Amino acid sequence: MIDVKVLGGGCANCKNTIKLVEEVAREQGVEIKLEKVEDMQDIMAYDVMSTPGVVINGSVVHRGSVPQRDRVMDWFSGE
Repeated sequence: MIDVKVLGGGCANCKNTIKLVEEVAREQGVEIKLEKVEDMQDIMAYDVMSTPGVVINGSVVHRGSVPQRDRVMDWFSGE
């Protein structure tokens, strides 16, 4: 199971990122544990100043925009 955290206060881009992550995981048959992190102190603990941010298994892999679908696919394929 892949641990995924989407960092952000609930803006449209954050919601779109969550939806995209869920869609890609489902399409690829990957089991994820998805957590929304909205507390600003928790977000800043990841050194993310621009949201949405994405954390995969404890490592920040994206920040500042909705990621491209291909990039999310790469996260779940292990590339």
